[in-house]
Amino acid sequence: MDGNSPASFSTYGERGTFDLGRALGTFLTLPFCVGLRGPLGVGKTVMVKGIADGLGIKDTVTSPTYTFCREYRDGGRKLTHIDLYRIDNVDDLESIGWLDLVLEADILVVEWIERAAGYLPRDWIDVELVLAGGDKRSATFRSHGRDSRQILTQLETSCVGHR
Repeated sequence: MDGNSPASFSTYGERGTFDLGRALGTFLTLPFCVGLRGPLGVGKTVMVKGIADGLGIKDTVTSPTYTFCREYRDGGRKLTHIDLYRIDNVDDLESIGWLDLVLEADILVVEWIERAAGYLPRDWIDVELVLAGGDKRSATFRSHGRDSRQILTQLETSCVGHR
């Protein structure tokens, strides 16, 4: 991966999306932010489940759509999973304690990340999931910062067969 070139992968079914998330989770360093975007039903929460597994978190990960945020702890790590689907503006972000969540998380994974544009950490990974027909999904990863570029380089090297 050179500079800010995106890394693209194809997955098949929930298992493929989970496995790609798990691979990403194994390379995440603390603290770090991953943003997920894509239409309803594309597999954002499935990817979060995989990331949690890659981090060694054994709790059952569920969507925080109505609670906005869920935290999972295991092995001295804390995964903060946020769903911004119901967020409309900056005041809504403030009402859920966005800044504190960003500052206190070990690993922060945010669904509907585009709703927090302009309020993101300096270094993060943007993942766009797209339905590509049948069970196939396309996942495009973009780095925003030095650490994210390193993580994506490791991910690309480990997932050569998924490209």
